[in-house]
Amino acid sequence: MAYYHSKYVTRRKKKRPAWVRFLLWFLFLLIIASLASGYYLYGLIYSNNVWTPEGKDVSIYISGDATFEDVKQNLYSQGVILNRTSFEWLAARKKYPELIKPGHFLIKEGMSNDKLINMLRLGEQIPVKVIFNNIRIKEQLAQKVGMQIEADSGSLIKLLNDSVYQASMGLGTETALTLFIPNTYEFYWNTSAQQFMNRMHREYESFWSYDRDEKAAGLNMSRSDVVILASIVEKETNKNDEKARIAGVYLNRLQKSWLLQADPTLVYASGDFGLTRVLNVHKDIDSPYNTYKYAGLPPGPICIPSIASVDAVLNAEDHDYLFFCAKDDLSGYHVFAKSITQHNRNARRYRKAIENRK
Repeated sequence: MAYYHSKYVTRRKKKRPAWVRFLLWFLFLLIIASLASGYYLYGLIYSNNVWTPEGKDVSIYISGDATFEDVKQNLYSQGVILNRTSFEWLAARKKYPELIKPGHFLIKEGMSNDKLINMLRLGEQIPVKVIFNNIRIKEQLAQKVGMQIEADSGSLIKLLNDSVYQASMGLGTETALTLFIPNTYEFYWNTSAQQFMNRMHREYESFWSYDRDEKAAGLNMSRSDVVILASIVEKETNKNDEKARIAGVYLNRLQKSWLLQADPTLVYASGDFGLTRVLNVHKDIDSPYNTYKYAGLPPGPICIPSIASVDAVLNAEDHDYLFFCAKDDLSGYHVFAKSITQHNRNARRYRKAIENRK
């Protein structure tokens, strides 16, 4: 009997050639390797590579002449970079060593290499708050500002003492400090001395509104005159609610062509800003800031006064008082008098209160 293959009989599969199997395995392994490499590179670029103490933001400052080595030292010295090799590898790929931007940068917990390097290379810095108060002299201002921005104190002093530059702003070297209004200002850390002064001049012009200029003109005073008198008021009292009355006393003396005889000017003339008691010997100091010896306002401010003191002069009380001294309740307030007899009586009461306290 003959046997025939049915059409329903399954045919035996032919075995793939060895080279085909090798190629398929090679492609499979290549895909796996590519995925693994991609995952590894993704981790190097986008995974967390920044640690900060207690998770708090860390500030770094990059100067205008900094190199990549300087930046690395800045970061590494604070221990914020977990994997330095990956950071440097990506920085090189992004050409950051050629694109160093100066400024104040905030390093945050959990930042990736990509986010950190992009922030640095794009110069996405955080402003710093510049504050200056209780300033007596130029050197003190320059030092305080120089500690908060990149501009050094020497370059600031140079501008403050440059008569030509000060004249361009309508001031002189003696009145240079009348430019500054104590406040909190935001600056980029890499601000230069010139940029700082330009900003202060804009703030000055903004402060001196039409209303303030009109009030100064009504007193027959320049802006600088107002600030100089305000600086004396500032050092006479820290009670804002009596500053306008004290300003009125000094304006009355000026109107009568009296010597101002302001004790704070003697403290300034002595150069000992910690002086707490003015004696007769101080009245003999030969200085244009000695208002017991020289008439009128001193040539410059004895401090940078607060806005409250400036406005107290511009809105001085209209009264007949010519004298004042500390109150005998030792509250820090003052008692005012129209005559020397009344003033001497008030002064005796204060001295007695001091003696009783001792």
